[in-house]
Amino acid sequence: MTAPIDAEVEDATARLYLAIGRLARLLRRTGSPGLGPGAVSALATLARCGPMRLGDLANKEGVAPPTLSRIVAALVEAGYVKREPDPQDGRAWLATPTPEGETMVSGVRSARVRELQRRIEQLTPQHVAALVNALDALETLVGEEPK
Repeated sequence: MTAPIDAEVEDATARLYLAIGRLARLLRRTGSPGLGPGAVSALATLARCGPMRLGDLANKEGVAPPTLSRIVAALVEAGYVKREPDPQDGRAWLATPTPEGETMVSGVRSARVRELQRRIEQLTPQHVAALVNALDALETLVGEEPK
């Protein structure tokens, strides 16, 4: 008796994966001149969480430390992040967003949020309600506390 439910969940999982991927790609094209998605994500994490060691940031971003090191180096070169010695361990460094980095994240976030809101406003009231009702589950999926 569980086979139809399993097939339904399997189908829904594939559809959700594709929809999230398409939505993420669509929103990435909005508001991030010159920065790739990995750089925008790392910068947004630093702006939200504050100064972090590169290893901790790599872990939070789910990327390999060498990849994140290249991303942070590009952000430093662009003036969006600065590297500072870790006061708790002089051998380690902390990545910290600069005021320009904070402004960049705010602008990207605003442009992307506006685009997402514009698209949500085109949905039926039933679809909007379904999205709102799904937020707790989606936040749980990505390891965030539902609000």
